[in-house]
Amino acid sequence: MAMATDVLQDLSDTYPISPEQIEQYQVNGYIKLKRVLSAETLAYYGREITRKVKELNSQHLPMEERDLYHRAFLQVENLWESSSIVREFISSPKLGRIAAQLMECTGVRIYHDQALYKEAGGGITPWHADQYYWPVNTDKTITAWIPLQETPLDMGPLAFCPKSHRVTYGRDLEIGQESENRIGEALKDHGIDEGKFDLGEVSFHSGWTFHRAGQNTTPTPREVMTIIYMDEDMRLTQPVNSYQQADRDKYCPGVEVGGLIHSPMNLLVWSSRS
Repeated sequence: MAMATDVLQDLSDTYPISPEQIEQYQVNGYIKLKRVLSAETLAYYGREITRKVKELNSQHLPMEERDLYHRAFLQVENLWESSSIVREFISSPKLGRIAAQLMECTGVRIYHDQALYKEAGGGITPWHADQYYWPVNTDKTITAWIPLQETPLDMGPLAFCPKSHRVTYGRDLEIGQESENRIGEALKDHGIDEGKFDLGEVSFHSGWTFHRAGQNTTPTPREVMTIIYMDEDMRLTQPVNSYQQADRDKYCPGVEVGGLIHSPMNLLVWSSRS
């Protein structure tokens, strides 16, 4: 069994990012990086993440009675608030440093975390761009998508449309059947990068990169933890839809429009200024 000191070291070690990888992220809007975290680290924190998902999950309808969105995954947000172990994980300097380097900013804060568990038999995750939901003033946002197990194609790994973070069509669509149909049609000539994730492999994608996931046709849940980072200098904008208003209240409490998003919810996990 992994020792706490070993996994904490793994979360703090420097993962080397090359100029070529930064350019790849900037051009394509995403990157997949191998061997970011050890099997021991994923097992250690995965046990606690799964425990919290089971404890906090509020979705109990049978799969056949759910709508498209809720067939896609069980979604539990901000696990770190009720678990010091999860807080260690999402505060990883290694992951935060990667996020800052890829975005070419001086540091990153947490916007929020969320576990996304696609159950056995779970449906597709429709095409969408995350930043539709976020009241932030720049595109310097990035999501670390961290599978807690090896994730083959039939388990529904994340798939990306290269360079779609520069496509503005579809940015006004919430995730659902309409976004799956309309964005999928608009991007059909752009290609899709869909492939398995090895154990320890982590992807990072921009807030405006269009992405989706297939069904989980295996008998095993696809267990994924995500961490959404933003530039440490990110400011709050006036929400333009009800989802952004809800996000403002939940993830940016007390922050005024135009103000720096640095509430107690927005942990500073890595900064070159420190």
